[in-house]
Amino acid sequence: MNVNKEAQVVLRLDKITKRFGALTANDAISFDLRQGEVIALLGENGAGKTTLMNILFGHYTSDAGRVEVFGQTMPPGNPRSALAAGVGMVHQHFTLADNMTVLENIVLGTARLWHLGFGKAVARQRILSLVQDYGLQVDPDAIVGRLSVGERQRVEILKALYRDARILILDEPTAVLTPQETDDLFVTMRRAVALGLSVIFISHKLHEVMAISSRVVVLRHGKLIAQADTADVDKHQLAQMMVGTEVAAPEVRKANPGKVLVKLERVSTPDKGAAPGLKQVDMNLHAGQIVGLAGVSGNGQTALADLLGGLTTPATGHMRLSDEIPRNWHPRAALDAGVARIPEDRHKTGTIADFNLIENAMLELYATAPFSRNGWMDWSAARTFAQRVLDGYDVRCPGLDTPIRLLSGGNMQKLILGRAFETAPQVILANQPVRGLDIGALTYVHEQLLAARDRGAAVLLISEDLDEITALSDVIHVISEGRLSPPFARGALSAVELGIWMAGHGFEGHSDAA
Repeated sequence: MNVNKEAQVVLRLDKITKRFGALTANDAISFDLRQGEVIALLGENGAGKTTLMNILFGHYTSDAGRVEVFGQTMPPGNPRSALAAGVGMVHQHFTLADNMTVLENIVLGTARLWHLGFGKAVARQRILSLVQDYGLQVDPDAIVGRLSVGERQRVEILKALYRDARILILDEPTAVLTPQETDDLFVTMRRAVALGLSVIFISHKLHEVMAISSRVVVLRHGKLIAQADTADVDKHQLAQMMVGTEVAAPEVRKANPGKVLVKLERVSTPDKGAAPGLKQVDMNLHAGQIVGLAGVSGNGQTALADLLGGLTTPATGHMRLSDEIPRNWHPRAALDAGVARIPEDRHKTGTIADFNLIENAMLELYATAPFSRNGWMDWSAARTFAQRVLDGYDVRCPGLDTPIRLLSGGNMQKLILGRAFETAPQVILANQPVRGLDIGALTYVHEQLLAARDRGAAVLLISEDLDEITALSDVIHVISEGRLSPPFARGALSAVELGIWMAGHGFEGHSDAA
């Protein structure tokens, strides 16, 4: 995207510095944002991107430097002032009330909902105007809990625009979107920029950065490493800037599948509200094989992950582990059976926010040897294990006693990955394993999944990123409304053909494909 180099500077960050104890998260960072410009803010996990945006939005107070918005210096640590100045932020994890309508979510915080009508007619008209202007198609009267992920993101953007945002921060906005939803988002962004909006776009997907941004700003270890016009760089150069070394995708060799470790036979599970359960699903997970599960978010992936992780049991049909139907299936039984879990939501189900890194590393291991002795925790062994995970998976943090809530999302994810991989499991449930990870960490995780496969683990890879699915999976299934496609060998279907299955077509009268 091109931008007028003479356009007004709407945002200026001047020598922003932020320290957390001995860790310098931001080291004298300075750059400008112009009207109608999309800047891509890039960097490894822990590079300081989220800290910098939290300072801009007023969640954190910098130790030095200043933020200037439309020529006015912003008071530090004041989100209300940032909102009033026209700064909006759409977080990677949405902050919406599922039981309220789209209109109520957008207006929440700007009007008294308990006041009769709270100007609903006026609010509705304004929202409909924003929908029309920005192409953000969503029904103001729809209950948010019934919306797709892409529709929820539109609501978050509408919330910011409703508050007259002129600068919009998008933090990993495509992490939970399908390729089609990402295309829709980019159409909206281009329309918004044409109307004068300025955007800071945080992403680890370099092909998206190349497609949507006019300029890139790269951070590494808290320092500003480079600024460049997007047209003057390529993905390879950006990856090098981010990690400081060459980054090469792992070599994917042909699998040598062994015996079936997990077998699902006509398994169905109950729906949970708007979330579909499984509908007579057949699936085999072989030792030494990666099975990829593609699908639009909310189509039964959670039900399948809950089943393998011990959170639910089949309502009908059977699940067999090494030819035996497990009795009394629950999370502890899944762990004892050698199932390692990388959960979809690292905040809700992957970690406990106020526990430190040692305690979080032990969440699924506290009752196992060598960490438990006669019912007592061996904290020395636990500390050694946690340190091994930090060192082996490049978890960047002030120390082992740090509460995990203070880590970036990517570093949190790396601790979860290390906790799972270091136990040498038989079955790996990898649910969105690289969500929010930088290119270097993503490559490392993919290498670990392939190494686990090659040493004989059965891997179920659940991902909404078709590139990831097609690159790593030996066999691919598509899930739609709880129904599972037949297995397709790697390369048997194109991305377009997989997308047709993801849309729900092809399930009637299909025959096995592999």
